[in-house]
Amino acid sequence: MLVLIFFTGCSSARISERERNERIAKITSFYKEWKGTRYKMGGTSKSGVDCSALMQHLYKEKFALDLPRTTKNLSQEGDKVKKRNYWEVGDLVFFKIGWRKTHHVGVYLGDNRFLHASTSKGVIISEVDGYWDDHFWQVRKIL
Repeated sequence: MLVLIFFTGCSSARISERERNERIAKITSFYKEWKGTRYKMGGTSKSGVDCSALMQHLYKEKFALDLPRTTKNLSQEGDKVKKRNYWEVGDLVFFKIGWRKTHHVGVYLGDNRFLHASTSKGVIISEVDGYWDDHFWQVRKIL
C-alpha cells in the first residue's frame, strides 16, 4: 500500500502516450478558439485576457478543473516538478519577469513550447528558451 501511495503521489510520474495526445488535442482545440486574443491585465474574456484567467478558462473548459484566479495562487497548486525532463503536456509553467518579479504563467505543450497570454502578442505559443528560460521560475503538475 505504501508503494502505491508513493508512486501515485510522485510528481515525476510519466503519463502515457495516449494521455499526452489527448491533452495536446484539448489544448490545441482551446488555442484555436483563443489564438490572438489580446492581453488585458485583469481581463477574463475573449475581448481581453491575462495569463491566469487564460489558464482558468483552459482547465475549466477542457479538464473540468477549477483553478485559482491569480498567478500567485496558481503557483501553489499541485506538485512542483523539479527536473525539466519530467515536464509533461498540461503542466503549468511559471516565470518571474521584470525588476518587480511579476509572475507569469502558461501551459506546457511539450517540445519546449508553452501556450500563454503574451502582453505584446496576445494568446500565443512560445518556446521556453532565450528570454523565457532566463525568467523561468517553476513548473507545477496539476493534472
